[in-house]
Amino acid sequence: MKFLITTTAAALMITSAALADGHAPTPMVNAMDQDVSNGIVSAASVTAGENGWLVVHRTDAEMKPGPVVGYAPLRMGDNDDVVAILTEPVASGDMLMLMVHAEKGGMVTGGFEYTLGAKEDGPIKPDGKLVMKVITAK
Repeated sequence: MKFLITTTAAALMITSAALADGHAPTPMVNAMDQDVSNGIVSAASVTAGENGWLVVHRTDAEMKPGPVVGYAPLRMGDNDDVVAILTEPVASGDMLMLMVHAEKGGMVTGGFEYTLGAKEDGPIKPDGKLVMKVITAK
């Protein structure tokens, strides 16, 4: 029993030290193909290393992010059932890229300011890679 308590305490101390050293959670987007006829697109879960945005871009077979058609705020850490209201119609068969963006560089904190190619509230790129998931509208 004493060994279990000591082991548990050591594990908690290591975890706490890692978080205190600024190790943020690994960013990711978990989403599936879905019906968007109700004007929303959702991700089952999104993990963000800092406060930011889940941004919905149009995309195609080339997998390059296109115009923004929706966004939703994210808190640092795990976010469940993240819902973005679409700002324009999306047809069945359209491909959407759900991407994590930062909340920085803009003039207004808490206001989404990104436009395609801008630096304000732009996409995060850990290890030079976008954090995103491509889905198809049904």
